Amino acid sequence: MVGKCQGCKQGEGLPFGIRTAFQPIVDLESGRPYAYEALVRGQSAESAGEILSLVTDENRYAFDQACRVNAINEAVDAGLLETDAKLSINFLPNAVYSPLACIKLTLATALARGLPSSRLIFEFTENEQLDPVHVREIVKTYRALGFSTSIDDFGSGHAGLALLANLATDALKLDRDLVRGIDVCPRRKSIVKSIVGLSCDLGLLLVAEGVETEPELRTLQDLGIRYVQGFLIARPRIGVLPPIDTGLSLSRDAA
Repeated sequence: MVGKCQGCKQGEGLPFGIRTAFQPIVDLESGRPYAYEALVRGQSAESAGEILSLVTDENRYAFDQACRVNAINEAVDAGLLETDAKLSINFLPNAVYSPLACIKLTLATALARGLPSSRLIFEFTENEQLDPVHVREIVKTYRALGFSTSIDDFGSGHAGLALLANLATDALKLDRDLVRGIDVCPRRKSIVKSIVGLSCDLGLLLVAEGVETEPELRTLQDLGIRYVQGFLIARPRIGVLPPIDTGLSLSRDAA
């Protein structure tokens, strides 16, 4: 554990630089951003995929810490505190060996920048199989500290019903594959309709990501989804909180 602590402290040992891009998660009832998701990018605007391909077992802990710290610093610099929106940060559960120890730098950074813990959301997903006991402890610890947690890419890979049954998160995000073409796919409509009901039963905030067309947006609204994210509304921008597309009417009345 000592070696891991030394490796992730202040992101030291990370052999490449990172930046943070932001994309709004919009509340369709108010028409305003509910949160901004922090998305990792390279120093020269390299994509998330390119940066993640550089993550190894040796620098995983440093990378996770650097992403959190950089996201908070760049969000505050971009004006997050001038809004009432939250900041949603992705993290790697397998890079958290001790929930309390690994969150200390994040807490210190948020405190130093004046960002309350109640305005931080932590999203997680993994292509690898997760240890439910370990992730449950992370969620429990983060909740005790005032953070919210969310399952990302729900309906894809290991982010399915078993994971949902084992974790008491505050929110979940629909995988973009369930959103794509939902307006013309009865099967997707039926599946998402069931997830909306399930979310209501469990008291979960539900976000639909990957919204790219107005018909998709209207269908999601008709299904009762309140929070959406995607290129239709705003594309991610590095170091900037992107404005919502002013030519798009987000109210239900206009649907």
